[in-house]
Amino acid sequence: MVVAMAAGMLVLHPAWTLAIAGTAPTSVLRSVEVDTIVMATAMSVPMVAWMRYRGHGWAPAWEMSLAMYAGFIVLYPLHWAGVVNDAAVMSYGHVLMLGFMLLAMLLRRHEYTTAHHDHHRTSLEKIRDPASTRLSS
Repeated sequence: MVVAMAAGMLVLHPAWTLAIAGTAPTSVLRSVEVDTIVMATAMSVPMVAWMRYRGHGWAPAWEMSLAMYAGFIVLYPLHWAGVVNDAAVMSYGHVLMLGFMLLAMLLRRHEYTTAHHDHHRTSLEKIRDPASTRLSS
């Protein structure tokens, strides 16, 4: 999941930076709040795709995405109060994100400690044979 997140951060977030290149430095599009939400989105999209490919359900994928946003959002009040600056929100938010993701994994231990072999089967195959939970090796 972390590799997918990093890929999104390295590919999608620079696209956002290019998209807002012509905006004024004081534009809301350049605020730390918008930047961190875009960052979390850029990381969540490939992570959810990878989780779904690996056979995880939608609920764990959304919870993991929420954990990524939460890492930043919990810092906004501190930023607004002047306790942390923009750079701190971005860097500490990434650290907190991992902590929230760990919490999400601990709350669904079974989801993250068992093999998900179903990712090789198409949706149509799963519908035709819903009782089968294993693939031959």
